[in-house]
Amino acid sequence: MNKREFVKRLGLVTAAGMVTSAINPISAASMVGNMPAKKQIGLQLYSLGKELTDDVPGGLKKLVKIGYTNAEAAGYRDRKMYGYDVGEFKKIANDAGLKITGSHVNPPIRKYTKENKSEISDFWKATVEDHAKLGVTTLVQPGMPQVETHEDVALVCEVFNNAGEIAKAAGIKWGYHNHSHEFERIVTEEDKKKQKNPWMPVGDVIYDLFLEGTDPKLVFFEMDVYWTVMGSNDPLEYFEKYAGRFPVLHIKDRSVLGQSGMMNFKNIFTKAYENGLDEFFVELEGIRKDDKTQFEGVAECYDYLAKASFVK
Repeated sequence: MNKREFVKRLGLVTAAGMVTSAINPISAASMVGNMPAKKQIGLQLYSLGKELTDDVPGGLKKLVKIGYTNAEAAGYRDRKMYGYDVGEFKKIANDAGLKITGSHVNPPIRKYTKENKSEISDFWKATVEDHAKLGVTTLVQPGMPQVETHEDVALVCEVFNNAGEIAKAAGIKWGYHNHSHEFERIVTEEDKKKQKNPWMPVGDVIYDLFLEGTDPKLVFFEMDVYWTVMGSNDPLEYFEKYAGRFPVLHIKDRSVLGQSGMMNFKNIFTKAYENGLDEFFVELEGIRKDDKTQFEGVAECYDYLAKASFVK
């Protein structure tokens, strides 16, 4: 029934119950309770760029008006969020009616060494402290450290696990977000000797090494499904092979969701739910039409997911 019919019927039920007492007094409440809950659709705020940073309070209110319920921040710098003290930004979001449940943050170092491990650890300690005040449930590193050898990967995984420990102690889950470079391989001299067909890749996939070298209790992976496809890989295969490691996703297309025809979001969501999907964020990196704003683009993305039967 549509909203008008529901309200009309609710009024009749209430009136009949008052007159005849034949209807259970909680029947009206039961009808409300049976209505489908609003979908929890999140947005990575990076999607909005300058359109948000020019007016953060107004921008967050626009998102709520579109229908977004939660967001993942990407504006943490110098222990502030989008230029605001963390507590002040939290209030701005709360006043808008938007939950900031996650945040993207990169440490200031790309090449990890034994000498700078403690510096990176100190960075995460301060970052986690601030994000605990913000009230996020997830904290994600979206930038790939520099890796060239298996030894580099082992050190990166050690640093990731340490960040996960720091976050876990504060009640926050720590994760890593991929782009396409993670699907490159580390090729040793032995690998080169074994290669018989130049078209058949050899060596270990960096993303797989990250997954296998980190503790599932400390590090989760926020898969960006678009960049996984662009890295010539199938998200569903990773959901199957590493079940439970992808509780958060970035839902992205070449531009507005569902318009490129290259992303099978129905299959992605179906398999992701089977393997423990908790939350997802829309990300729109850039509108490919000059006559459309980012806000208009994320509104179209929201409409696509809100109407999709495969999104819970």
